[in-house]
Amino acid sequence: MNWKDSLASAFSPLANLASYHLLLYSTLLGTELYQSFIMTKVCYRALPPSAFTTLQARVFPVYFRIQSGLVLLTALTIPPYGPASLVFATGDAVVLGCAGALAGLNLVIYGPRTQRAMVERQQQQTLDGRSGSDGGEASEAMMEKRKNFSRNHAMSIHLNLLAVGATVWYGLRLASRLQFVPS
Repeated sequence: MNWKDSLASAFSPLANLASYHLLLYSTLLGTELYQSFIMTKVCYRALPPSAFTTLQARVFPVYFRIQSGLVLLTALTIPPYGPASLVFATGDAVVLGCAGALAGLNLVIYGPRTQRAMVERQQQQTLDGRSGSDGGEASEAMMEKRKNFSRNHAMSIHLNLLAVGATVWYGLRLASRLQFVPS
């Protein structure tokens, strides 16, 4: 084998849609698992409540955009024909479609609702002249703000967990089709 053939062989994965697909899928799953189960927990334990709230308000909109974009890119790079391959793999289309729809709901509906509810809750704390950790009775307005936040936050958490589940399910489907050929 001459040097040109060796060079072509070394770069052949760059011409293969499957290489990009695996990289994008693994980035999607890694991002979801890291943000959902590691980063959020570490920040919750390490930061005071106000700093944690501020950080989450900045991080999650970015996370939902990245998650939605990576689901789309994963679908666009399905081998061997990109999105056209989904016509022949309806199970994959359904699973990736679910992951994308769930991520999209968090991106455009429940993420922004949760963020608005969080801001309204903080504003009500200021109006009531109390901190979030004060004991005693909360005002009726504050109880309503907390309820609104809790409902939207719970929906966002559940949508995210379902999206992670769909991503893992797709990964299992993908892994079942891998074939290892000796080089």
